[in-house]
Amino acid sequence: MAGGMTPLRYDRKRVRRPPPGRSVPLAPYLPSKALVEVVNLAIYLERPLLIKGEPGAGKTRLAEAVAARLRLPLEIWSVKSTSRARDGLYTYDTIGRLRDANLGQQGVGEGVARAADAANYVRWGPLGRAFRDDSRTVLLIDEIDKADIDFPNDLLLELDERRFTIDELEDREEREVIARHPPIVIVTSNDEKDLPDAFLRRCIFHYIEFPDPDELIRIVSAHFPTAPTSLVRAAVERFEKLRSDMVRDKGEAGKRVSTSELVDWFRVLSSHPTDEALSKLDGQLPYPAVLLKALEDHRRYVSQPA
Repeated sequence: MAGGMTPLRYDRKRVRRPPPGRSVPLAPYLPSKALVEVVNLAIYLERPLLIKGEPGAGKTRLAEAVAARLRLPLEIWSVKSTSRARDGLYTYDTIGRLRDANLGQQGVGEGVARAADAANYVRWGPLGRAFRDDSRTVLLIDEIDKADIDFPNDLLLELDERRFTIDELEDREEREVIARHPPIVIVTSNDEKDLPDAFLRRCIFHYIEFPDPDELIRIVSAHFPTAPTSLVRAAVERFEKLRSDMVRDKGEAGKRVSTSELVDWFRVLSSHPTDEALSKLDGQLPYPAVLLKALEDHRRYVSQPA
């Protein structure tokens, strides 16, 4: 490992406590052995881990689980269509500096003295904070494919060499920002557009496959440990039938119900007595609004019996 650091290893042990600096308890996260392996490869090789999979498959929550398990800070960069690569490093408040300088010249406050130092107007982005943190940090770049096609390539130098320059600063030492520790970078994509080859070459890649029925049972049971096994199995069976019908009707590329929707759906089902919930599963699809997000799906699947 670089710099003689103590090796970090992620494992499958579940944690409820959040990563340092966050307060919301974590829901159970059950990674596969293959996913654990690629996380550790990314940590060891100090390469970004690119994660793909169906929406709701747990791509985003992986970063939370890794940060919580390793007790490391978590930085989240939620990419939008308007995001620029530099926004993740820093932004510079030019207007604020001009305002302070003008107020200072008018004798209001201490604007002139503050405006004299350009460093006062640097606002760090998630990647910039990860570079400057005194401990190793988990950085999530979420839904990178939402941004412009050049966005990933604009980060190559920063992710490769773990440094960047603040153009607005004149002092040479202040201008150059070098990562104190290599962040653990997890990148998610929903495949809305292809990513550049130059970026892909630098990544470790993993596709999160949809869980099989036994894994779905374990996931639901982990979220609802007191739920009767009979209800968990019946709910998963009905859920699996719905997914199969959707694949048959819409093909592999169509929107299908996800793991996260299954958990929400079961939360509603389990609020009823077991006998009542089982009875609901035997009839028309219960609580379809939780699972089906298109009018066509409601028309097609709600009237079908189990």
